[in-house]
Amino acid sequence: MAITLAKGQTINLAKPTTGAGLTKVRMGLGWDTKTVEKRSLFGGTRLVQKAIDLDASALLVGGGQVREIVYFGQLRSKDASIQHTGDNLTGAGDGDDESITVDLTRVSSWVEHIVFTVNSYSGQPFTDIDNAFVRVVDSTDRDSELGRFTLTGSGLHTALVMARVSRTPAGWTFTAIGTPGQGRTANQLIPLALQSL
Repeated sequence: MAITLAKGQTINLAKPTTGAGLTKVRMGLGWDTKTVEKRSLFGGTRLVQKAIDLDASALLVGGGQVREIVYFGQLRSKDASIQHTGDNLTGAGDGDDESITVDLTRVSSWVEHIVFTVNSYSGQPFTDIDNAFVRVVDSTDRDSELGRFTLTGSGLHTALVMARVSRTPAGWTFTAIGTPGQGRTANQLIPLALQSL
């Protein structure tokens, strides 16, 4: 059962039934192509689908710096612990349109935080996006959902720092962030991601 998280709330990534730490988590991003009414030259109207390109990214932070980014242009981290499923340019289809899977047992020791971001590569604000969501799931337990954020209609921003997974002496933790910002690429979100630490 998904936990409804408030901004800034942190949970320990341990299974509720056993207390053992999770080994794999996945961030899923989903949205739908927006249907808009378009006027024709002769006064009629028709419905057309407006393609919107959202991108999910994972920023790997160590020593207070973003040292690597996993996104549609680099689908795998250098240590192979983080895998992006690839770029969806339109949001067509049901369920998660883009996903990033993290094998927490394989993450390099220098990684202190993994910051998950979402940006509108096509530049539309989130008010123009239909049925958009970001969710974090436990990939070790049949993709049981840990938390979800609704993005649709949430504001004129084009990007969002969604969440952070952090290494602690007691294990990994997950923190809901939900900080809006402006940016069309993950690189443009580096300052906002570092502010979330």
